[in-house]
Amino acid sequence: MSERLGRLARWFSRHMPTRESFEQSRLIGPVAHLVLRPELWRFTRRSVPRGVALGTVVGIFVMIPGLQIVGAALACIPVRGNIPIAAGMTFLSNPGTTPFILATSLGVGNWLLGSNATMAAVWALYAGHAPLSAYGRWLLSEAAPALLTGLLLISLALGLIGYGLSALLWRLWTARKWGHRSNGGRG
Repeated sequence: MSERLGRLARWFSRHMPTRESFEQSRLIGPVAHLVLRPELWRFTRRSVPRGVALGTVVGIFVMIPGLQIVGAALACIPVRGNIPIAAGMTFLSNPGTTPFILATSLGVGNWLLGSNATMAAVWALYAGHAPLSAYGRWLLSEAAPALLTGLLLISLALGLIGYGLSALLWRLWTARKWGHRSNGGRG
C-alpha cells in the first residue's frame, strides 16, 4: 500500500503545476500577482479541503484540458483554496473517466429535466472533428441542457463529498500525528 502511495506521490510531484509554471503562463499573466500569493500554495486544514472541492467542481464541469487547471487556480483566489491540490483534482476527468462522467451527467440531466436526449450527437461531433460552430449549434439542442444540468449537479455533489472527505482525512492525519507525538514517537 505504501509503495502505491509513493508512486502516486511521485506522479503528482512530476505532473503538478508549480508556482514557476504559473508565472510563465500567458493565461495567468494578468492575475499572476493574485494566483502566486504564498497562502494559496500552503497545505493547511482549511485550504486543502477548499482546493479539493474547487478542483473537483471545475475539473468535472469544465472538461476542457488546460482550462480546468487555470479555472481551478482562479477559483481558489477568493476562497483561499490550495492551488496545487485544486489543480491535481482536475485530473479526475481524464480520457478514462470522461465517457462515464458524460453518460452519467446526461442520465441525471434527463431525469431532472424530463428529457430524452442521447450522446449520439456529441459523439458524432467528436468523431467527425467538427468545427466549434457545430458545437455551438449542439448547445442549442435538447441534449445540451440535460448534459450541462447533470454535469453541474454531479460536480457540485462530488465537490461537497471531496470537501468533507478531505477535511475528515486531514483531521485523522493530524490526530494520528499528535497521538504519535504524545507517545514519545512510539507507534
